[in-house]
Amino acid sequence: MFLHLGKDVVVPIKNIISIIDVDAIKKSKDSKAFFKIAEEEGFIKRIADEKVKSYVITEEIQKNKKGVQKMIQTVIYYSAISSTTLQKRANFIDDIHNADKIYLK
Repeated sequence: MFLHLGKDVVVPIKNIISIIDVDAIKKSKDSKAFFKIAEEEGFIKRIADEKVKSYVITEEIQKNKKGVQKMIQTVIYYSAISSTTLQKRANFIDDIHNADKIYLK
């Protein structure tokens, strides 16, 4: 399943490590430092032209042509969609998946 993060960005739910509210980051000096370094290192993808409301940390395993694990790529998306809304969307997808199991019994 996939989660829409805003604009035309959709990521597989299995790749999501964390969805973080922007206000939670503002309260921690360590978190601010982490996101500053992540931006300097090029891990950030800004998908919001308007106010950023959440950060979505993802990891994806890149594989070579033979299917062997090559490397893990971390991407942090800055989204204009709130962390609560993103979480509800992700849970909605889980609920649909679980409903299929219940009705198929």
